[in-house]
Amino acid sequence: MAETDENENAWLESVAWSDDGLVPTVTQSAATGRVLMLAYMDREALAATRDSGFATYYSRSKGRLWVKGESSGATQQVRSIHLDCDGDTILLMVDQRGGVACHTGRQSCFYRAYDEGEWRETDTVQVAPETLYKSP
Repeated sequence: MAETDENENAWLESVAWSDDGLVPTVTQSAATGRVLMLAYMDREALAATRDSGFATYYSRSKGRLWVKGESSGATQQVRSIHLDCDGDTILLMVDQRGGVACHTGRQSCFYRAYDEGEWRETDTVQVAPETLYKSP
């Protein structure tokens, strides 16, 4: 049984984890190709993502795993998981459910573009954050 478990997790050992056990994870829309967000995963989050089919990340600020959309309902169903050439970055191709990936209510977390010495907003808020994160 131990050999099966070891082989089952061998794919996780191909990842070049940082000293704190994390790997940056870029999340991209499978439908549009747009980069939606950047987050971090640890081994447990990456394995949970594979097992559940939904994006699971490690929150550095909360010190715990979180499933994207657990509070907002804006989940990410994973179509595929990719590892870059250096083994130090994960790419998730996802179907973004709930319309928005950003906690600000925008489609993407990358909604500001550098323009003539300023960061200009390129996307409008699609869902008010207070609607996304209703208090019980």
